[in-house]
Formats: sequence, C-alpha cells, structure tokens
Amino acid sequence: MQNTPVSSLVGEEYEVEVGPVAHGGHCIARTEAGRVLFVRHALPGERVRVKVTEGEETSRFLRADAIEILDASKDRVEAPCPFAGPGKCGGCDWQHAKPGAQRRLKGEVIAEQLQRLAGLTPEEAGWDGTVMPAEGDKLPAGEVPQWRTRVQYAVDAEGHAGLRRHRSHEVEVIDHCMIAAAGVSELGIEKRDWQGMAAIEAIAASGSNDRQVILTPRPGARLPLVELDKPVSVMRVDEKDGGVHRVHGRAFVRERADDRTYRVGSGGFWQVHPKAAQTLMLAVMQGLTPRKGETALDLYCGVGLFAGALADRVGDQGAVLGIESGKRAVEDARHNLAGFPRVRIEQGKVEAVLPRTGITEVDLIVLDPPRAGAGKQTVHHLAGLGARRIAYVACDPAALARDLAYFAERGYKVRTLRAFDLFPMTHHVECVAILEPAEKGR
Repeated sequence: MQNTPVSSLVGEEYEVEVGPVAHGGHCIARTEAGRVLFVRHALPGERVRVKVTEGEETSRFLRADAIEILDASKDRVEAPCPFAGPGKCGGCDWQHAKPGAQRRLKGEVIAEQLQRLAGLTPEEAGWDGTVMPAEGDKLPAGEVPQWRTRVQYAVDAEGHAGLRRHRSHEVEVIDHCMIAAAGVSELGIEKRDWQGMAAIEAIAASGSNDRQVILTPRPGARLPLVELDKPVSVMRVDEKDGGVHRVHGRAFVRERADDRTYRVGSGGFWQVHPKAAQTLMLAVMQGLTPRKGETALDLYCGVGLFAGALADRVGDQGAVLGIESGKRAVEDARHNLAGFPRVRIEQGKVEAVLPRTGITEVDLIVLDPPRAGAGKQTVHHLAGLGARRIAYVACDPAALARDLAYFAERGYKVRTLRAFDLFPMTHHVECVAILEPAEKGR
C-alpha cells in the first residue's frame, strides 16, 4: 500500500483580513477556505497579502509572513531596523508597531491566556489591563530602547556574526542590533571575523563596567585571538561537556539590585533588561510585604536576587531557603548571600529538593520558574505549605495562567497582577502575580 505524498503549501500566497493577536508574536487570520494562518509582520485589522512559510495540506494551521500591506493599521510604523521583516532576523516581533501598540498587544495576549487557561477576567486577577514600560523605555515611534544586555550571536560558514532567522538555523548577518545595549554594541562583535566559531554570546553588565564574551567553537576549531573594541573577559564552551571555562579575565560579571552587588557567572541567570531586576524585585517585595521574623522560600532562585531582598526584610529572626538547579548559579548565590547567616541555598530541581527539606509550613513564597512554568505537582505542594502570600514571577503568560488554575484548585486566588514590558520589540512580557488564600478576601 503506497503512502499518499503530503503536499507542502510553503510559498502559497493569500489575501486575508488579519484578526486578533495570538501568543507567540503573530496574529490570527483565515483564508477564504477557512484555513487558520499564524501571520507575522501584521497587525490586527489590517488587510495583507501573505506568503506561507510552514505548513502542509494536512496541517492544523499554517505559518505565514505578511509580504504586502494592503490596508494598514493606524498602529503601524516603518520598522526602524533594516534587518527586521519577512525572512530576516527573528529576534524582534513588533518592530512594525508603535511602542504603545506593542504594549496593548501584549496586554491582549495576557488577558486571553488568563481567560482561556485560568478562567479569570483581568478584574478577577486584580489587574488593570496595562503593560508598563520600564523606566526610560517610553520613546517616540521610530526610536528603539537599547535594552538587551546579553546577545547571542550565531556565526555563518564564512565567519560573519549575525542573528537567527525566525524558526530557522539560518543566520541573518547584521552590522548592528538596534535593541542591543550600548555596552554590547561597543564591543564591535559584528565587525570581526569569527571563522571556526558557531556562536558568540556578548554580555554587558548594567551594574558595572564588566564585559564578557562566551565563545562556542565548531568541533575541532581553535579559539581565535579575541581583540574587541573594549576590554572584555573571554570564556569558552567545551564541546565535550558543554561546560563554560575561563580563557582570560573574570569568570563572572557584577550586577546591582536592591543596593547590593550580585556576582553572575557564565551560564548564571540574570534579567536581560537593565531595569528588570530592580523592577521585578520591587514588585515582588511590594506584593509580599515581608515582616521581620518570617520564613520564606525562593524557588528557581538563580544567583539569589529575591532571596537577598527577602533576607534583608525578614531580618535575623527570619529565614530564607533558596532552591536552584544550576550548579554555577548556586555557587554564585551562596557567595552573594554569604552575609546572611539565615539564608540557605540548595541545589537541585525544585520538585525533587523541596519534598526532601521536610518543610511543612512557610510564611512567604517566591517562584520564578523557567518558561514552561512550575507545573501541577509543584504548585499543589506549595499550596499545602500555608503561605500567607505567594509571588509568582512569569516570563510566559500561558504557563502563568495554567499554574494559577492549579493554585485555584488548592485554595489560592490572585490578589494582584502586574505586567511589565521588559522585552520591547519582542512578544515577550514579564508578569508578577501575588496570590493569597481564597478565604482571606481582598
């Protein structure tokens, strides 16, 4: 029996009316035949001509790029970046939208995910529906915040540095990234020959003048002599174990938040936007209102940002336990918080370590899980600890909404939710939800 070949629709063109924004940096549209399209480079309400980039006759939906704008939205602007657009760099999703429109689109995505996955209206989530720009990011249309303090460059076969195209391994060679922080741009990565390298990560700390590049060589390649436009530490990724090793300079960068310096080693997590760590720390502390003598958990604690802020506020009679899976991040967290004798940092996955601690009750919880969220098992365990307040920091509104539904199953409701535009020009958004036992009332 022969298999019928599946017909690819890549390259097919359609004229469509663009519908609402969807999670992921695209909008929904339908062909005249009713096929669902996920369309990039479009805005709600526009009429556009699209070209299919992924999909077959049997696909549930097709992915497409808007290649001609027939009827433009009032929110549309000319993309400031020459490398943004169909078939080009995949780093930004909304270069073609006014800054205020970008934030409205992100707000619509959060509202849709809350309703669909948690059954919550904005009012029920204690959210006013706005997505707040970071301090200094409210710029006129056509101007782009230089916020990205960590940029992962890919390198093509000729040794040119660039950025990946959307959903592709292909490299879009660039001479400048508009959203890169000044400290990254001034290194001059794009001007150098990176023959033999597969990737270069450039880091410019916002809390100090520390600069670092992490080189990933192609198999068997030798490291180049790194001469950049500014002093920089150099690290390399080992092709055998994937570990990051120091070549020269410091093996970490220094960041600042809450009037404290944090050491962040290679591979350690720190928020990319220069204002993000302080913004999120304040939102969490304002939501939790820690009191002297309380006990707290900081889960997925990274290098100890929230654990440090909690320890400062619960004082010598309180106690904080942080849990983090990354070995280097744990070393950094223990170093960063060495001045707090009542802070303990454990290494391992939250779902494995937390049950082993024997903790049965706690006053406060902060969790800042990876993009996939914390998950049902962990949420149910946390809800059983009786915390008076829980702060959930989320970089993905779908994962947040799913986990809020799990918390609701175990008697926790959202007290307040705040959203922050800490990734301008992209579809990403950061949320801080404060939860409390449902029987407390607002």
